[in-house]
Amino acid sequence: MNIDFTKSNGLVPVIIQDYLTLQVLMLGYMNEEAFEKTKNEGKVTFFSRSKNRLWTKGETSKNFLWVKDIKLDCDKDTLLIKVLPDGPTCHTGSYSCFDEQTSQGFVYELQDIINRRINEKTENSYTYKLYQRGINKVAQKVGEEAVEVVIEAKDNDDNLFKNEAADLLYHYLILLKAKGFKLEDIENVLMNRHRDKKR
Repeated sequence: MNIDFTKSNGLVPVIIQDYLTLQVLMLGYMNEEAFEKTKNEGKVTFFSRSKNRLWTKGETSKNFLWVKDIKLDCDKDTLLIKVLPDGPTCHTGSYSCFDEQTSQGFVYELQDIINRRINEKTENSYTYKLYQRGINKVAQKVGEEAVEVVIEAKDNDDNLFKNEAADLLYHYLILLKAKGFKLEDIENVLMNRHRDKKR
């Protein structure tokens, strides 16, 4: 990777992005030594302009940024590093130094819709009616949808398979709500398993 460190007194800007959510987490700077240390150790090290030394993100907080991918821009003077963060990236405790968390896609929006329909007791909502029937009925419905996914997986109708898979996911989100969890909780379990295997 031919990085041009000459343009800004030996430093290049580095954009840090969450590997899974694609949220921009922070901006830092690296000199050549910081880049080599990052590459060799697999966790992000910057050159701190205020400390005037190498600084590994997480050296105090233990919220390390584990490198998954490094890209160089077309001018060869800016890096994009995708990471798996160990915890909040910002020193304030926020997920991102930009104090926001990007929408994670329609599935998360759907989760919010399901939560609203249940929390607001939307009378004519199928979701609310199923939720009102209790955990056993919700779990049973997830089981039924799972069986239907298996059946369609063995056939060759892609459209039916996708629709049954969508039904399963929808009812799974209702089950998570009934159990008091969110998709993010399950995602964290998967991320932690992935991190443990990578170390």
